[in-house]
Amino acid sequence: MKKTITIFAVFALLGIAALVFKIASRSISPAGNTNVAIAGNAASNDLINKPGDMIELPQPVLDGRMSVEEALLLRRSIRTYKDEPLRLDELGQLLWSAQGITNERGFRTAPSAGATFPLEMFVVANNVGGLDTGIYHYHPHDHSLKLVRREDVSRPLFRASLSQSMILDGGAVLVFAAVFERTTQRYGQRGERYVYNEIGHAGQNVHLQAAALDLGTVVIGAYHDDEVEEILQLGEQYRVLYLMPVGKL
Repeated sequence: MKKTITIFAVFALLGIAALVFKIASRSISPAGNTNVAIAGNAASNDLINKPGDMIELPQPVLDGRMSVEEALLLRRSIRTYKDEPLRLDELGQLLWSAQGITNERGFRTAPSAGATFPLEMFVVANNVGGLDTGIYHYHPHDHSLKLVRREDVSRPLFRASLSQSMILDGGAVLVFAAVFERTTQRYGQRGERYVYNEIGHAGQNVHLQAAALDLGTVVIGAYHDDEVEEILQLGEQYRVLYLMPVGKL
């Protein structure tokens, strides 16, 4: 009888020890899924910022306080900015103004010939709160950014853009690229004109949104095409058509 009780006690102690070990292991093990960033949280982004990771942007504001007329009145090409970081919500609002989704059919803030949507928005992040320095691709359908490359390309991009200081001084540079084939497949050579028209629509949207946010921006079209595309390395299908640095006033 005593032998049976002893064996039972030993097994009971082993079971308790195993349970304690399991609980302790859970308390020190790393969090399971770090594949989604919390928007604006730099500490969280530090865990996941590697090429291919997605960063959720704050939802865009749809009822701003400034009227369209006032934004038109205030719109200017501004080339000097304060040395202050852009907020992630400001960057997201600018990207939404350029190519944000505005209804369930996928239509966007800028008109597109035949809804072919040839434009793609990229961001060179120089000084944005919650983002590492690098190149990001805007995904309008879920209003997020995909990290393309962690690299400071501001200095070579500055040189390729005829040494225009706004490239260095802006908290971010919005890069307007296009996949021409999306539109020319439907409209032939005429589709090229439609793509350029669309760039103008989206660029003006960004200008007006920047005015409403009390931010400065300017359109840069003077740069060496091949050099800029080599620096950004976005892919052979993309042609860079516009650069818009944005900064604090």
